Amino acid sequence: MTSKILRSTLVSVAALSVAAPAFAQDNGEVNLYSSRHYDTDERLYSEFEEQTGITINRIEGDADELIARMEAEGENSPADVFLTVDTSRLERAKDAGLLQAVDSDVLEERIPDQYQDSDNQWFGFSLRGRIIFYDNENVENPPQTYMDLASDEYEGMVCIRSSTNTYNQTLLASIIENQGEEAAREWAQGIVDNMARDPQGGDTDQLRGIVSGECAIAVANTYYFARAIASDVDGVSGSIDQIGWVFPNQDSNGAHVNLSGGGVAANAPNRDNAVAFLEYLASDSAQEYFAAGNNEYPAVDGVETTEAVDELGEFTADDVDLSAVAKQLPTAQQIFNEVGWE
Repeated sequence: MTSKILRSTLVSVAALSVAAPAFAQDNGEVNLYSSRHYDTDERLYSEFEEQTGITINRIEGDADELIARMEAEGENSPADVFLTVDTSRLERAKDAGLLQAVDSDVLEERIPDQYQDSDNQWFGFSLRGRIIFYDNENVENPPQTYMDLASDEYEGMVCIRSSTNTYNQTLLASIIENQGEEAAREWAQGIVDNMARDPQGGDTDQLRGIVSGECAIAVANTYYFARAIASDVDGVSGSIDQIGWVFPNQDSNGAHVNLSGGGVAANAPNRDNAVAFLEYLASDSAQEYFAAGNNEYPAVDGVETTEAVDELGEFTADDVDLSAVAKQLPTAQQIFNEVGWE
């Protein structure tokens, strides 16, 4: 059975207001709005279809575009499931009224509490650590905690993305939740003071900054580095041995992790199938496919990771409730603005 794929190419809310694709709305289908686009997802979806006989109809696009599309479609939206990355986007969909609560014993049992929304409107299915990378040829004493990263010792050494980046927003929100606003503000100001350059590019560009010598320390998600181990990433893979890494806060609350996850759409026409799909994503086989697609960590304990992820080693993850972290996102953005983090 083959999934139907429709790639979103939306450019405005006005464009989104056009009629939705004519999906048949019966018990044999589930309509998936997804910002994921990995090769291993084909096996992920085909296994679900083989196991259940339910056909997956996909619309793929940027997460913000899909959120805007669902808002424009309103009660007539055909969306059953919304899949995306980062707690901030899942929370944005929730706040917009685009998700609904799910009461599932399978999800409650399989997905750790800290990776679930407090109202059961979204669930995390894979994890990525946001950690510290450094030039192991020139940094003898790399920072061991997030707060260390803001120390005067590392002035002019740090490469990190813009404050508009969702990964940084959620990282700062986690610091607020764990240590309070004052400590978070001091941290953000310290990072600004320690920047080697103005924020620019994506996480891979921060790693490239280490290789080029533009910065000695960078903050990036684990999967960007694992990707450079597993494949040829220009400007990084050829210099892997130059880059060391630290999972921060191993002697305290643990390294910050974010997630890829999803929820059932508020107006899902095939709600039962949507819940079945989320429950399937919590199974061992689906967890392996889901995480492997982007060299991430499975949310369910005991599921195997890719060889590239294995090379990063084991670590203790922060067990802070990511639903509580999500509620700190507005404060995080306010702090970014106050300290002049571009």
